[in-house]
Amino acid sequence: MNAKVMTKLDTRKALIEAGAEVMIEKGYTNCGIQEVLSQVGVPKGSFYHYFDSKESFALAIIEEFDRDFLAFLLPILGDKSLTPKERLRTFCVTKRECMQKANCRKGCLIGNLSQEMSDQSETLRQALSEVMTKRLDIFAECIEEGQKLGELSQSADSRTLADLFLSSWEGAMMRAKTIKTLEPLDVFISLMFELVLKK
Repeated sequence: MNAKVMTKLDTRKALIEAGAEVMIEKGYTNCGIQEVLSQVGVPKGSFYHYFDSKESFALAIIEEFDRDFLAFLLPILGDKSLTPKERLRTFCVTKRECMQKANCRKGCLIGNLSQEMSDQSETLRQALSEVMTKRLDIFAECIEEGQKLGELSQSADSRTLADLFLSSWEGAMMRAKTIKTLEPLDVFISLMFELVLKK
């Protein structure tokens, strides 16, 4: 019985991982279920055993992607061996390296889906909004710590600065994908830390 449960869990996870890869490359609309099934090597019936619809599939992908992103983000922003400003810069530099390795392709699944689906599906919009709010809270906490230490600007409250940080970062990621160069990320890193967050 345990083997069967593991097999089912593995199949579901494999579908989600394959779906995430296709969705980050092609978007929600152009993500074909058959393409995902072919990658995993399971019949269509298996898909509908785990997911009621393509929309519920996307919700599962968003949830999994968010979990993986938090597993990446929390150790960085929670690293007490670094100052809050150093943690924020480490996040940017690490994500810049990821974009460089991907040749300025793919970007952030949450950002990509937010642009594509926020006006198309209220269910997905709400899920994406919840993910972004969770990230905002985490960045705001790091910035607030930096403000209390006198390391970061107090020109605005921590939540406002976190909102600006994340919105600008997502915009820079989108631009980097569009023009196929890391320059927008470099501009963001330079100006965000030298002008916006500078004490």
